[in-house]
Amino acid sequence: MTQSPPSVHVQPDFQGLQAVPAANDGWKMLLRKEILRFWRVAFQTIAAPVLTAVLYLMIFGHVLSDRVQVYPGVSYVAFLAPGLVMMSVLQNAFANSASSLVQSKIMGNLVFVLLTPLGGRHWFIAYVGAAIARGLLVGLGVYLVTLFYAPPQAAHPLWILAFALLGAGLMGALGMLAGLWADKFDQMATFQNFIVMPMTFLAGVFYSIHSLPGIWQTLSHFNPFFYMIDGFRYGFFGVSDVSPWLSLGVAGGSFVLVSMLTLYLLKSGYKLRS
Repeated sequence: MTQSPPSVHVQPDFQGLQAVPAANDGWKMLLRKEILRFWRVAFQTIAAPVLTAVLYLMIFGHVLSDRVQVYPGVSYVAFLAPGLVMMSVLQNAFANSASSLVQSKIMGNLVFVLLTPLGGRHWFIAYVGAAIARGLLVGLGVYLVTLFYAPPQAAHPLWILAFALLGAGLMGALGMLAGLWADKFDQMATFQNFIVMPMTFLAGVFYSIHSLPGIWQTLSHFNPFFYMIDGFRYGFFGVSDVSPWLSLGVAGGSFVLVSMLTLYLLKSGYKLRS
């Protein structure tokens, strides 16, 4: 009579395994990944934009400082500094989220994020949060350098913070839209060079819109970037081309609209699951 082999009970060892994070915690890991992505090349993503803004300040400030005065009692260099800070915040917040998505598409590692239990809102928080972080870091770097050229002023610090956060958030969401739409870097560059750059430079960074002819003043009021830069500048000097409350309303409304569109595309899986 054959005897059955004795049963062996094996106690599993879970010490080497890591639990899969829940969706509510997973967005924190994705946010950390996105921040580390630009922080590891900080010389390129933070130092280089700061240097570019400082060159603008040195060149335009040196050439026009004795010829242009926009606000009474405010030198042109002092007027220029907040515009350059905000321009740097906007451009780098956009570049961070847009380049991250396009790079993930090209390298094929976006699938690993798709396999996680993260929803569209978790993607949005992580990518836009990292874009805000990069934009604010670059803006802070530009501001610290401009202190050597213009005396520090901050008439309304809360307005400065509000417009910096709104501007960075709006451009981070817009960068996600560009990243979802673009399949390669050429398409992203088209979005940046023909939409973001012109609207930024024509938003009153280097001038007051009151110095423009009538038709260009009217067109400037349809540029949401103008309201972000003008409201941000109001936080420093207490004067602006339009009411800061109007600027806050336009910036906040633009952020809500772009965010809703981005969340809708993320939920639908636009150009993510194909």
